[in-house]
Amino acid sequence: MTDRKHIDPTIYTTRPTDERLEKENRVYDLLEELNIPFVRIDHDAMNTIDECQDVDRLLGVEICKNLFLCNSQKTKFYLLMMPGRKKFITRDFCKQINSSRLSFAPPEYMKAYLDLTPGSASILGLMNDHDHHVQLVMDQEVVDQPLIGCHPCINTSSLKFRTEDLLNKILPAIHHDYTMVDLPYAE
Repeated sequence: MTDRKHIDPTIYTTRPTDERLEKENRVYDLLEELNIPFVRIDHDAMNTIDECQDVDRLLGVEICKNLFLCNSQKTKFYLLMMPGRKKFITRDFCKQINSSRLSFAPPEYMKAYLDLTPGSASILGLMNDHDHHVQLVMDQEVVDQPLIGCHPCINTSSLKFRTEDLLNKILPAIHHDYTMVDLPYAE
């Protein structure tokens, strides 16, 4: 059993006014620049998707599981965005993207390419991938949802915004596209 994390139940629709890390501020700058409305809550560090259940409930959206993966040569990197309740089965994922076996990428690559740390993986980190080292892969179920839940490049806040805004505003603005997969639920 995990310890209960403190979550400020206050729902914000604006950027934080207190001091935050530069990488988090860049997220709010991007959202404001693109006129994307969002909802935010602040909380203790949430390092796993299981710890985010109370956040999900307060935001009214499931925080997506974001997995940073690479091939064994560490020449191809992927950010997989999938529903938090789905179990990641490497074999199923690799088959759908026509790749050999993948594993979790070392943290130093996540930092170098996305300016993220383990536990804070987020689709919004792609805004820091100017050289396109990382391929975004999204599960069909995430794309089909009207709202996205994710961290703003740090796992002490969570955001909710429209999936349509992600696909039609954010990804084009940061010059990333995505590959779609339809991952099965583990039996």
